Order: sequence, then structure tokens, then C-alpha cells
Amino acid sequence: MITVLILDFDGVIVESIPLKTVAFRKIFSFVPPAHLDEIIAFHLENGGMSRYDKFRYIYANILDEPLTPEQEERLASEYVGLIFDAMLTVPYVEGAEPLLKDCSRVLPLYIVSATPEGEMHEIARRRDLTKYFVRIYGSPKTKAECIREILAETGASPGEALFVGDAPNDWQAAHETNVRFVARIRPGDPDRFAGRPGVEGIVENLHELREYLRGSVCSSRSHTP
Repeated sequence: MITVLILDFDGVIVESIPLKTVAFRKIFSFVPPAHLDEIIAFHLENGGMSRYDKFRYIYANILDEPLTPEQEERLASEYVGLIFDAMLTVPYVEGAEPLLKDCSRVLPLYIVSATPEGEMHEIARRRDLTKYFVRIYGSPKTKAECIREILAETGASPGEALFVGDAPNDWQAAHETNVRFVARIRPGDPDRFAGRPGVEGIVENLHELREYLRGSVCSSRSHTP
């Protein structure tokens, strides 16, 4: 029986990955094309990583240049300027709204995101999502740290908690904490979870997640059709 449902935000609740990819391409438009392609590939492969950790990795391992605190904050500010307003209106992943309404009635829901926590709270508040969640987590805490806090707070065993994410970093957090994991893969995207142990399901949208949960939680206890 699943007693706790933990959801990533970008790529699981809202279709924000293309928006954020365009923003990454813009803020690094000053680099040579070959480096830019490598940066975008790294960004997509590490969707569950905080933007600050991405900036540091990119400068250290792709650009091979020092990154000053001032440069880091300039990149972060430019990135937020490109995405924040759009994050308030970017479409939901198909099935997200009925799943949130349905499941929030019968068990605790949590967001665990790599977005800075204050920003994540503001986006959720302005999208009227806070009513569905017991708590909304963001960086700088790691996703594994957040999951451990949720398990301690709820008293749930790892086998009773399900984390739904769309990036290998999300799988890694589930793997480290021994919670169950379902991957969301957008139609047309590559399967970045192939060969990773413990992926117990793959869904394209949250209608499919709702069906996956049927019989163990949510739909079986709710009257919502």
C-alpha cells in the first residue's frame, strides 16, 4: 500500500522542460556551438539537479573556466528572468490536475523539486497548488535529504512511499532512500532509465500514473471518476 506520494515538479506536474531548455540555451549563447550542445545535453540528462550545481559543473567540466559568485548570480538572475512568468502559465502534464485533486483527498502529497525552495513556493502559490500539498521542498537541500525528511515526518517506510520523477537524478534520490520510483517520460523523449534497477513503472502522463495507482491508493478510495 502506498501511503505517501512524492512528486517532482518540472516534467511531472508541469510541462516546463522545453521552456527551461530554451532558457539554458539563451544564457549560454556566448559559448562556442560545440560547447553549447554539450551544455544542453548535460542540462537534459540532469533535470533533477539544481541550476546552481549545473552552472558549477558546466564551468568546471565543460568550459574549464572559474565561476565567480558574481557570474553565478548573474546567470541565475538571467535564467529566472527568462522563465519565471512563463512558469505561472506553462501547461500541466496531461492528467496532473485530476490526479492532484483525487490523491490529495486520501494521502499526503509532497513536491520535491530542484528549483530553489522560495521560488518553488511562489510558483505553487500563484498557480493555486499549495492546497494539494503537505509541504513543498526545493533546493538547496538535495532530493534525497527531502525524501528522508518526509519519511521521518510521516513515519512511512520506504516501501510505502512512491517518488515520481522524470530525470536520472530523481531515480538516484529514490535509490539512495530506498523509496519506490516511477519514471515519467514525455512522448518522444529518450528513455534515460533503461537498465537502472528499481524503476517499477514508466508513464507518459499522469492519467497513466492514476491508473498505475488504482487498487493501491487514490482512485480506489476516491469518488472522482
